[in-house]
Amino acid sequence: MGFKETFQINGENLLQKIKEIIAEGNVNKITISDKHGKEIMSFPVTVGAIGLILAPVFAAIGAVAALLTECTITVERNSQKDENDKEDNSTDPPSTITVN
Repeated sequence: MGFKETFQINGENLLQKIKEIIAEGNVNKITISDKHGKEIMSFPVTVGAIGLILAPVFAAIGAVAALLTECTITVERNSQKDENDKEDNSTDPPSTITVN
């Protein structure tokens, strides 16, 4: 289960905003669209792909940012962690299982 967030941003701030979104974590996919809604670029984000794997993606985003004056970023987030936190609001002590 997840949810989507949309950000309107100008091209010169595009790469910085993408890096901020990834640093926040809990992101499944990022889509970049032009001001008319046409999808320019879409890429999945996984926990292991933060380093070297995303370097070429960042280069491509930089090139796209140079061409766009205004764009939309759509972020698909995984809300499973938040849902688990909400479900565990009990006042009971945690159960412990010891295996010998």
